[in-house]
Amino acid sequence: MKEFKLVATAASGIEALVGKELRNLGIDCDVENGKAIFHGDIETIAKTNLWLRTADRVKIVVAEFEAKTFEELFEKTKAIKWEDLLPMDAEFPVSGKSIKSTLFSVSDCQAITKKAIVNRLSEYYSRYGRLPESGAKFPIEVALLKDKVTITLDTTGPSLFKRGYRLEKGGAPLKENMAAAIIELTTWRKDRPFYDPVCGSGTFCIEAALIGRNMAPGFNRDFMFEAWPWVDKSIVDKVRNEAEEQVDYETELDILGTDIDPRMIEIAKRNAEEIGLGDDITFKQMNLSDFTTDKEYGVIVANPPYGERLGEEDKVQALYKIMGKVYKPLDTWSKYILTSDLTFENHYGSKATKKRKLYNGALRTDLFQYWGKRPPRKPREESVN
Repeated sequence: MKEFKLVATAASGIEALVGKELRNLGIDCDVENGKAIFHGDIETIAKTNLWLRTADRVKIVVAEFEAKTFEELFEKTKAIKWEDLLPMDAEFPVSGKSIKSTLFSVSDCQAITKKAIVNRLSEYYSRYGRLPESGAKFPIEVALLKDKVTITLDTTGPSLFKRGYRLEKGGAPLKENMAAAIIELTTWRKDRPFYDPVCGSGTFCIEAALIGRNMAPGFNRDFMFEAWPWVDKSIVDKVRNEAEEQVDYETELDILGTDIDPRMIEIAKRNAEEIGLGDDITFKQMNLSDFTTDKEYGVIVANPPYGERLGEEDKVQALYKIMGKVYKPLDTWSKYILTSDLTFENHYGSKATKKRKLYNGALRTDLFQYWGKRPPRKPREESVN
């Protein structure tokens, strides 16, 4: 089976989590800024698209070379064996980007890359004039960084954050893969309580349930590479069947999502039901200030409003103050609050144990972490001779 150089792209700040996920799948990788690089075959492509919770996409690295002139870009692109990847009727849109490179015009780089591929395929398939582009889609990207060209082929299609369960969303939704990344950064385990006090459309709770059930986040959707004619469908079916066998239906999950808006609670319930997790999560309409619990060693994860709009700042900071008062007695619980307000601690009423810079889209945010007491260690069972 043919092996490819592959790259899993990720938001800045969470690439290390993608690397950890790959290693947990038994895949060696190198982590760089915004990506993890690894090698594998079609089975690897299927497995990573299906299982990576925190990545954006999985791409095949088709070629890497230097180019300072358009002629160089054309000839080196044409020299690639495109016929090994693209059938005669392939639809292959070309996107691009250029950073600190001699060839700074992205549109020209895209056009020349496209022309070179068309030339190569026309000669190989003995078809001159326009190629039909009526078949499966093969999205290509030409990226230039300091005159180094990297040409990639996207295997994913719509980004991996699109799990397929979000029928509706709220006003400022968090992407599913970012929500999963934040949960991975917490101390939560599936045998502990999980609570989101401002759950909106339910993303944190649903992602926690997916993790708790060990469900592959991509099981509810298709991927671009599955339509490619040279992909063995039986391999993909095998990977999907193996993922289904690994689901944990036994563990009882304790996941609660609340929101002041009853309309959002109904949306969250529908989203959870869409992915088959409606019975694993409790959603209810409730004011944040009304939360009380006798449970211990739980985890609170929240993405409250940031107060970015004019006139909202005071209202949001009052909410942070309520959070501080309500959660202060919960000394065994760990709290993780994402906000772009860097003065959050002043309003919450205490300094975070740790802060981590993350980007919610293009917006700089911090994850304020308040660690609770550790649960007591279970006594070791004495060995019987």
